[in-house]
Amino acid sequence: MSTPTPQQLIAAQQASLETLFGFANQAFASIEKLVALNLQVGKASLAETQAIVTKAISVKDPSELVALSASLSQPASEKAAAYGRHVHEILSGAQAEFSSAATAQFQKAQKETQGFIESLAKNAPAGSEGAVAAWNSAFSAANATYESASKAAKQFVATVSAGA
Repeated sequence: MSTPTPQQLIAAQQASLETLFGFANQAFASIEKLVALNLQVGKASLAETQAIVTKAISVKDPSELVALSASLSQPASEKAAAYGRHVHEILSGAQAEFSSAATAQFQKAQKETQGFIESLAKNAPAGSEGAVAAWNSAFSAANATYESASKAAKQFVATVSAGA
């Protein structure tokens, strides 16, 4: 079994930092999209409110005010639903990006762990075959559990997204 060299440790730390900053950049990109959406909604709401107040001030009798009020309820609910759809799209996109990146990282770690176990098996002292087999079995069981949980989570997300 070999001991990691300082260069290997530095490379591993750099890879971890790149992954961390990649996730942070993805998070900030999603936050930027949400902020942009909220600014757009805020500007539109301000302009619409100004137009509504202007109409309300120019009303001549109470029946016109009631008609104006009634005409506003449908567009408001449609706008709220559209806003919800936009937020859902942004968050779904972010979730997909995070999921993809996390899956790639997990697969990389899986390969590295498998390589470590294979190296351990090759360099293990005589008589330790049982321990190496136990490691290999535990690793295989963990992978199977992850695959099963991952599949179930993806099905759940697909079901929830289809219902939304």
